Amino acid sequence: MSRLRWLMIGLCMAANAINYIDRANLAVAAPTMSKELGLSATDMGLILSGFFWTYAVMQLPFGYVADRVGARLSLMVAVVWWSACTALTAAGRGFLSLLGLRMLLGVGEAGAYPSFAKVAASWFPRSERSFASSIFDSGSRVGSALAIPLVSWVIATLGWRESFIITGLLGFVWAVFWMWLYREPENHPAVTPEELAALRAAQERPKAVDAAEAQNQVPWLSLFRYRTVWGMMAGFFCLNFVIYFFITWFPTYLVKARGFSLAELGTLGSLPALASIPAGWLGGFASDALYRRGWSLTAARKTCLVGGMLMSSVITLSIIAPNIYVALLCFAVAYGSLAFTAASIWALPGDVAPTPAHVASIGGIQNFASNVAGIVTTTFTGFMLTVTQGSFAIPLMVAGGFCLLGAFIYLFVVGEIAPLPVRDARAPAFRTEAAR
Repeated sequence: MSRLRWLMIGLCMAANAINYIDRANLAVAAPTMSKELGLSATDMGLILSGFFWTYAVMQLPFGYVADRVGARLSLMVAVVWWSACTALTAAGRGFLSLLGLRMLLGVGEAGAYPSFAKVAASWFPRSERSFASSIFDSGSRVGSALAIPLVSWVIATLGWRESFIITGLLGFVWAVFWMWLYREPENHPAVTPEELAALRAAQERPKAVDAAEAQNQVPWLSLFRYRTVWGMMAGFFCLNFVIYFFITWFPTYLVKARGFSLAELGTLGSLPALASIPAGWLGGFASDALYRRGWSLTAARKTCLVGGMLMSSVITLSIIAPNIYVALLCFAVAYGSLAFTAASIWALPGDVAPTPAHVASIGGIQNFASNVAGIVTTTFTGFMLTVTQGSFAIPLMVAGGFCLLGAFIYLFVVGEIAPLPVRDARAPAFRTEAAR
């Protein structure tokens, strides 16, 4: 099954790359669109932010749905939905139509990560799950890296409307391959009963129950009664507070604070993002390797979670960096450390879910909290730039503080990394987890 399961997670990585190409398309096309459609900077800012509101909120129901219907159907629906919205953006004629399509894009893309987490939990044992998570998560950085040159070339060659049509079609092509190739291990014709039994034994999970029975045992709302789930939400919020600085304000920082030209922005400015790709894979490999060497799952995961968050706090040192090269080194180490941490973060839903029918739900819950950070980061940074007349010192200090806070949360708030208890799910959360 080795090649087969890596094919499944490779398909998830490809979907995530398309996800981020479609997400970044508007940002690349914004200058051309604004000029043609007469949109102000405020209009475009609202259109860009509309995505985050629906994307964050819809993590919650999409995670629940993915657990009920399975990753094969949930991810296909999500990709087709957001691809259609991307292609339809070509028909946008003004502020309201573009804002509506951007919010609908957020609805569709919300189904991606909860479904990815469910695929990793279904196809991989604990000893490989963190590395598998690093693979699908790296698709976000691959997609971000591809988006600028790809979309820029299409806009320059054909036009901004055609760029949305072409990137939208990518998802439809992917969906055909997904429905052709993907099955759960229990339903895949290439998986023998012996291979399936070995996989389930290696996953060390409680006896499997169907989705309806699992929801009766542990209703969706009762997941919020676990301290570990709240710790996962808070820790991921801290990580994404810093990640979204890189996604939203980092180019502005390089231009305004360090005097970058557009050419330098496209070359030197991409180094932190490029460094984060292998760093994410290393984080997944390290977490799994520690577990295979005899460390407890809690020690293996938390070592990478806490260590990565602590290391990422070097982002604050960029404030006193004597030149741009030292500053870029600080940013590269910070972004790479965040990617290193994220691999274990996305292994956690499969590690702690009380039953296999709760993996996507917990993934959606923690991703909801993490994407609220996107709204907070963009708003807070913009406000501080206004108050301080363009200084990034306070936002970067706060970002470093969130890195340290995230390390504290993963160390002390998140409990033992093990399946949460089922029978006591309705009991008070702290007492329930302490009893285990």
